[in-house]
Amino acid sequence: MKIIEKIINNLVRYMYYISGAAIVLMMLITTTDVFLRFCVTLYGNFHWEFLASLKPIPGTYDMVALCGSVAAALAMAHTTVQSGHVAVELAVRLMTKKKQAILKLFTDTVSGLFFAALAWRCVLYALDLKSSGEVSMTMQLPFHPFVYLLAISALSVTLVFLMVIVKDLRKETGK
Repeated sequence: MKIIEKIINNLVRYMYYISGAAIVLMMLITTTDVFLRFCVTLYGNFHWEFLASLKPIPGTYDMVALCGSVAAALAMAHTTVQSGHVAVELAVRLMTKKKQAILKLFTDTVSGLFFAALAWRCVLYALDLKSSGEVSMTMQLPFHPFVYLLAISALSVTLVFLMVIVKDLRKETGK
């Protein structure tokens, strides 16, 4: 179990790093595009020749939107490992420890099943996008790799929930 847990945690960590890189890339693209648009405005107003060759980045909206999808998708598993999702504990705190453990097992199981279904549906959707040739408006980038990435992320969240369920069951049974 320790080896599987280590593999899942490493996968989740690498996905988290890629998510962070996507956020940095979004920032760099947006900042560069705004700067270049400002340079175009300066050239239009003052006709400074050294600014004549500068143009805004084509497809900025597409790149930022796709980087945002990568960032959000790949951060899901890390948030699950860190138990960073919003939780309402007011009523749960009033329960006995055994009822809390049963409720946690139930919610983790339902959540794992939900993310497994999400992964499956994302794969089907990505296959549809690939067969239809759906692409982004400006850059003509295909959408299906990003939906496959979301499927991989949802599957990794499913694995995290499965790992948590197994650990909780082992703890409750004393093994």
